[in-house]
Amino acid sequence: MKTKPMLTLDDAKRIAAAAEAEARTNNWAVVITVCDDGGHLILLHRIDGVAPISSAIGPAKARAAALGKRETKLYEDMINQGRAAFLSAPLDGMLEGGVPIIVDGQVVGAVGVSGVKSSEDAHIAKAGIAAL
Repeated sequence: MKTKPMLTLDDAKRIAAAAEAEARTNNWAVVITVCDDGGHLILLHRIDGVAPISSAIGPAKARAAALGKRETKLYEDMINQGRAAFLSAPLDGMLEGGVPIIVDGQVVGAVGVSGVKSSEDAHIAKAGIAAL
């Protein structure tokens, strides 16, 4: 039987705090979500003033990044480059801003951020992961 690292609630809180700090330095209102490797939500952190729809988009980005084991930007790029058939994949959140969390070569979860430009969402997610 194999063993693997797993995210804890404390890990998710640490990631969210670092991501929030990065967002606040830029005055960005966002939703920050952390999920486990199965795409199940561990934490949703909503900064005041963010659009309500971001509370649905952020978790979808995190889930897509965790299940796909890659940044969601790759999906967005693939679709934008003409692979429209990929829209039928059983994933929501195929927009930049979902970033997998990799520990010892294993995807243990992902961070999804929504609320500003997609590239800025990804920047915030990576700042959160760096705190881990």
